Amino acid sequence: MAALLVVDPGPLATIQDLGRVGYQRFGVTTAGAMDERALRLANRLAGNEPGEAAIEFTLAGGTYVVEAAACRIAIAGGDFPVSINGRRVGPYASHTLRRGDRLVIGRAHSGTRGYLTVAGGLDIPKVLGSRSTHVRSALGGMDGHPLKAGNRIPLADPERFDGSDRWLKPNLWPKSRDVVRVVLGPQDDLFTEEGKATFLSHPYRILPQSDRMGYRFEGPPIRHAADYNIVSDGIAWGSVQVVGSGQPIIMLADRQTTGGYAKIATVISADLPVLAQCRPGNDVRFRAVGVEEAEDLRAALLDGIEKLAKAFYRVGSTVDDTDNLL
Repeated sequence: MAALLVVDPGPLATIQDLGRVGYQRFGVTTAGAMDERALRLANRLAGNEPGEAAIEFTLAGGTYVVEAAACRIAIAGGDFPVSINGRRVGPYASHTLRRGDRLVIGRAHSGTRGYLTVAGGLDIPKVLGSRSTHVRSALGGMDGHPLKAGNRIPLADPERFDGSDRWLKPNLWPKSRDVVRVVLGPQDDLFTEEGKATFLSHPYRILPQSDRMGYRFEGPPIRHAADYNIVSDGIAWGSVQVVGSGQPIIMLADRQTTGGYAKIATVISADLPVLAQCRPGNDVRFRAVGVEEAEDLRAALLDGIEKLAKAFYRVGSTVDDTDNLL
């Protein structure tokens, strides 16, 4: 069986794709890649469809050994050092490996999450239409658990690649920033005008008690107009709940499906990848945009990924100026 042997998975590595969509009404969360943009880029670098399952790693990528005649891998996300058999290679690139090759992904210089894709995909069963791991409910991935040393991740069709490897110029890598755009609501009327102004005018620091379920923040209290509780309703990816202390929590990929705290805003989908690359200790500022602008920014995100894919270079090709593609 062709596989990747997990020697060291790093602090937290799970199998993720674009998520388990359509089951939240039954209490099943979506899970899925925290940084959709990086997942899509890593898959395009490997020659896959954008939503193929990948290994999502956190802060450090770990060590893998190839147990296949050949395979092509690709890595995207934060700025992680990568080596193959002790030789330094670049992220935001694909690499063709042979049996016994050792891939090491080190600790991120910047960013938080990265994605390791394999051409041909991972041979892991889908659960409710997705291979994504949701650890709290033990769904998907490798029996619903994070990767551990000794796991063998089956490869679906590892020799399904052609041509030379691809790479993306560093100046075209997605940039980090500390401003995250939101659409106010759905319960912004339950906050005072002063509270909304506070939320949009002060930095909030990500606390260590943050994970794939949600980011907890610390900053100036956001004043509720009355009771901070509501009748529980659905929670979207990016919902900004404000608890009784006035501190915000942003609900993320592994969030619960319903909740009873008032939600002052929702992070736009185009900026969820930005938030996913922030880490505890980072300060984040929020800026309000309208629904139409949020929709335009979502379209621009997907269009930008396709433009970046057209800007990939083949190993050995002449580097031309592709900045005008963006």
